[in-house]
This record gives sequence, C-alpha cells and structure tokens, in this order.
Amino acid sequence: MVKVSVIMGIYNCSDTLDQAISSILSQSYTDFEIIMCDDCSTDNTYQKALKFALNHSNIVLLRNDKNMGLNYTLNRCLKKAKGEYIARMDGDDISLEHRFEKQVDFLDKNPEYSFVGSPMFYFDEEGIFGCGEGDREPQKADFVHGSQFSHATVMARRDAYATVNGYSEEKKFLRVEDWHLWIKMYAAGLKGYILSEPLYKMRDDRNAIKRRKFRFRINEARLIILAVNELNLSTFKKIYALRPITLGLVPTFIYKRLHKSRLKNNINITEDNAICV
Repeated sequence: MVKVSVIMGIYNCSDTLDQAISSILSQSYTDFEIIMCDDCSTDNTYQKALKFALNHSNIVLLRNDKNMGLNYTLNRCLKKAKGEYIARMDGDDISLEHRFEKQVDFLDKNPEYSFVGSPMFYFDEEGIFGCGEGDREPQKADFVHGSQFSHATVMARRDAYATVNGYSEEKKFLRVEDWHLWIKMYAAGLKGYILSEPLYKMRDDRNAIKRRKFRFRINEARLIILAVNELNLSTFKKIYALRPITLGLVPTFIYKRLHKSRLKNNINITEDNAICV
C-alpha cells in the first residue's frame, strides 16, 4: 500500500498545472500517488493533466462529465485513493520540497492528531507578500473566526476522512468545504495541528480575488452558525456570522489592501528569501 495519496480537484488551471504537479513530483518523500479529477474544465487543463498521467505510473486522472464543484470532485478522488495518509494540493499552487517528509514524520510520531497543516507563503504577480500563522493547535472556539487550517496544506489520516464521510456536497458548503470538514472532525473528537514552518506557496493573485464572490460569503456566515451549534459553543458567538457579510460588501481594491497588510505582518522579506515570523 502507498503511504500518501495526494488528492487534487483541478479546474481551468492550465497555465499553472505544470508547476503544481512538478512540485509534487519533486518531493523529498517519494512514497505517494496523485489522484487528480478534472471538474469539466473549459481550457486544456485535462489535456495537460493527461500528459502527466501517461508518463507517471503513480498518477491517476479522473474527469467529471459536468462541473460539480470541489467538494464532489475531492470525494471522487478519495474513493480512488489508497494511501494511509491523504494530502491535499491545488492546481495553481506549489508544495515546497520537504512538505510530505515533514508531515508524514509528524503524523507517524503524534498519533493523537488526525491531521496536520502548515502556514502558507502567499504570492501574486509581484512575488511573495505574506505568510500565515503556525505552531498552534486550533481549538473548537476558533472555528467561528474562520477555517483555521489552510486546506491545500493539510495531510490527514485516511480514517479521519472516513469518520466524517468525507466532504459534504451540498451547495451551501461550496468554497467552505474545508472549513466544514474541520468542524465535522472536531465535533467527532478529532483534532489537528499547524506546524511552524511554511511548507506551501499559495497563488493569491487577481484571479483568486475574483473568485471571492458575495454568495460564498453567505455560505461562510451559515457555517459560523453551524459551528456554534455543532461544537456546542456559546450562542453569543453567532454574532461572528456578521463578519463575512460585512467583508463581502467591502470594495475589492480595499479588501485586497487590507488582506495584504494583514499577511505582511507575519513575514520578513529580503532580496533572496522570505521568512515567516
């Protein structure tokens, strides 16, 4: 049995897919397979993915007949996955070389944790501009403030996904499928940890910002209310459901400025490298 299964839902990422897959194939840890599912892309994403699948025996490629969304697509990947551990990856991002090595080592040595993520470097057309926070164990009450775990950085035990029946496929969980997954896992008594070292680079450019539509802010608000109910938190915390609605009304150029400013507080950038602080 393979140790790690990488699950990737890919959609219209033709320009970035080569770099994303290459970052996986270049991992220092090599006992893995890649399960990709194309969500009915309208560009040549599928054709690019097919070339990789034909040239690498550890790559499996699936394709949806119509666009179904990430939650459905990842569940298809899960059904094909054979690994003891399940790692996420997106088609427009980059996994750093030692990501799998360090996450496998953590899960092997810490059986009390069901999944592990890391901070991410955020980059756009101008380069790296920010970094997330790490070295912490999110608590139940934290989930009213957001997902806590950066989805694509996570590696989880296969049985953790099985415990909660994978991703929920209702439309109300689109764009928040990961956040809901962590809530389900914590409600089931499982927990995760975020390593201190960034092991992933997320492409957070103008295209990513365009995908942050107001209707998905509504999904975030619903999920905060669900988190309060499912995790037995104080009813007062439902007030945090107003936050994503408010952010959804902020003009894009102002949101982008605030977003970058917040992330820049966590990083030192020199000419040669970037370090999270």
